[in-house]
Amino acid sequence: MEIQQIIGALGTIVRENNISFLLTDSRQISNPIESLFFALKGRRDGHEFISEAYNEGVRNFVVQEQPTISYQAANFLMVPDVMQALQTLAAYHRSRFNLPVIGITGSNGKTIVKEWLYQLMAADKNIVRNPKSYNSQIGVPLSVWQIQAENDLGIFEAGISTTHEMEALQAIIQPTIGVLTHLGSAHAEGFESFEQKVQEKLKLFTNCELLVYNYDQLISYKDDLPAATAFTWSLNFKEADLFVFSETVISKRFYLRAMYKGQEIECLIPFLDEASVENAIVCWATMLALGYNAVETDVRLEHLTPISMRLEMKTGVNDCSIIDDSYNSDIRSLEIALNFLQQQNQHPVKTLILSDIFQSGLPQTDLYQQVATLVKTKRVDKFIGVGKALYQHQDSFDAIPRKYFYESTHELLRNRNELNFNNEAILIKGSRSFEFEKISRALSEKAHETMLEINLNALLNNLNFYKSKLKPGVKIMTMVKAFSYGSGTFEVANILQYNKVDYLAVAYIDEGVALRQAGIKLPIMVLNPEPSAFDKMLEFKLEPEIYSLGLLDRFIKFAQTYKVNQYPVHLKIDTGMHRLGFEAFELDVLCDLLMDNPYIKVTSVFSHLVASDAEAHDAFTRQQIKAFKQAFAQIEEALGYEVIKHISNTSAIIRWPDAQFDMVRLGIGLYGIDAAVPEHLNGLQPIATLKTSISQVKNILAGETVGYNRNGSLLKDGRIATIRIGYADGYLRAFGNGVGHMLVKNTLVPTVGNIAMDMCMIDVSAVDVKEGDEVIVFNEQQTIEDLAKQIGTIPYEILTNISQRVKRVYFYE
Repeated sequence: MEIQQIIGALGTIVRENNISFLLTDSRQISNPIESLFFALKGRRDGHEFISEAYNEGVRNFVVQEQPTISYQAANFLMVPDVMQALQTLAAYHRSRFNLPVIGITGSNGKTIVKEWLYQLMAADKNIVRNPKSYNSQIGVPLSVWQIQAENDLGIFEAGISTTHEMEALQAIIQPTIGVLTHLGSAHAEGFESFEQKVQEKLKLFTNCELLVYNYDQLISYKDDLPAATAFTWSLNFKEADLFVFSETVISKRFYLRAMYKGQEIECLIPFLDEASVENAIVCWATMLALGYNAVETDVRLEHLTPISMRLEMKTGVNDCSIIDDSYNSDIRSLEIALNFLQQQNQHPVKTLILSDIFQSGLPQTDLYQQVATLVKTKRVDKFIGVGKALYQHQDSFDAIPRKYFYESTHELLRNRNELNFNNEAILIKGSRSFEFEKISRALSEKAHETMLEINLNALLNNLNFYKSKLKPGVKIMTMVKAFSYGSGTFEVANILQYNKVDYLAVAYIDEGVALRQAGIKLPIMVLNPEPSAFDKMLEFKLEPEIYSLGLLDRFIKFAQTYKVNQYPVHLKIDTGMHRLGFEAFELDVLCDLLMDNPYIKVTSVFSHLVASDAEAHDAFTRQQIKAFKQAFAQIEEALGYEVIKHISNTSAIIRWPDAQFDMVRLGIGLYGIDAAVPEHLNGLQPIATLKTSISQVKNILAGETVGYNRNGSLLKDGRIATIRIGYADGYLRAFGNGVGHMLVKNTLVPTVGNIAMDMCMIDVSAVDVKEGDEVIVFNEQQTIEDLAKQIGTIPYEILTNISQRVKRVYFYE
């Protein structure tokens, strides 16, 4: 195998295979026979998932450790560093193609600039680029591997988080043209200074023939730039190649005038926000630097369309879930979206609505055969194709059991009743020209405008943050009780299951039943099992917490009646919380009951720390840990076998690493809240944004009263806005009368008067607002912790009080 020589691997080739696909994730396999699996060592050791990939049909592996079991007819290539092998192979693949490649880096705007350059040049070029924001040490080699002979331009972005990472990405991308986007504070944690960050990013442009950059930001570095030639743009310096000297808003578009080669040129950009304007100027400069005519560039810039970088999941009609990715469509992003669709286990039917794919560079017959193969591999049950090309190539989809084809979006909407959408996960994936947002609106459940947005990427980041703090072999149980702290049930559980947590925990049996009915197969511990529902617990294979002799006796009698043997249970020890659990004086009796008991199998023994985040109570925490060790030692001796031991809650994971034992329980930290995380270590991200909108704006004279009981008023003449949130939505009455504040156009404004059931009023005298404007209750700027402080409570109460009538929308990049 040629690849063995390229990466310098040891091993015997038992069968020759053509390799077309590189894999780093055993859950994302589309063509196993032609795939090469890299067992990367990261937060999860890829070697643990070799058997999973093998069972899916993969027969080629790059590993650092030889498997302990035999895999028939499989090739194992041994290397010292699997990541380095992946990057070496991608760099070799890149070197085989003599094509211009644009390399993009910066703090912000990399993905937008990449996608816009693709939009601007796709009519002339057959372009290969990173899917979504695949710009990491893993994402870049997987992206560069997509280069094919028919491509005549590559556009790849590179992101780094610390020093000595860019050299590897530069060797893989080997850019001939460099584009530097905005330099700011984003992702600066891994660098000692802004200067170090700039120098590291500039390494991407080593050996570039041309570098496009903002002269204003790099004026002090201009003599040290690595590229042979520079093309600069500026808002301040006339000596720049493109000097943008005028900015005007015309009909909700940005009109720019600039000097270029001694002549005045212009362009019209269909965006108004500052970041989009800067990204568009970067694209303007890049097009001119590449030799495009100024007039033609202006025409193309005027037709730029927004880039949606995240999937949006929301509740649909007839018990459906809608996954909205209705703004772009290409074969690679389709695969990413289908992987997300595969995670949704809450519905028996998985449906894809897909538009024609443009500018793929492939003959249509080959393209739609690839699409059909992908759709079949990803186990789509129902396929709906929209567009003349899909309509003409519907024979390619014969293997899909249920398929429908329409020549236009209008035709689909006119005939949507014949599709009988019911209890389905529906992925809507379309090119912008098809206006699939109309389909999304038609299939989405009409709901209250107040919305809780859940960022699933942030949730996954928080999960991985805590995983990185665990000792080797320590399991993780995640708490999804109370509607996942108000954030959703199966939506959160699906992500956790897909990312292989070890256990879930719920408060009551009915919560566990709902997860099982939504397709969750992970072990689920029930913290407060009701004896009246033991039969449901047995039916849905839920595992009870046993916390008293009385509950143990009732469960054993139930097991006897139903002839249940060795049923998994979890024993709760009270080490100081004094809420639930066996106390020390009960352990002798407990152990007598456990010995040789055929009806139960103790899976874990655990306890709960009272104040693991509070330094003032550290002595008590040590006492609890000591008592817990004594308790589980006595229980294990009586059982004659080892059990899973766990006492660490969220705050203890970092503050008490010696108390991690065999498993930890991750609760509110998963949602981005943990007061015990030191500021210098804090990699947590808030996952939730609660937002609403303005119903009406009123002018109020000083002294006029506002709201129930006439409790609210303004000290001077001003304006109030009535907004669509009240205590029935979870915005508590305690926030009334100026105690609570909300964000309107990035300005904090106070409440006025009492909070009503469905609405409340805010003072907008200092802000220019109108009906329909967005109002933020909490986000990363005004945090859940901030709201909790406003009314003297804890973040748990804020999160769990958000009403079920508040629409949940889930985002995933």
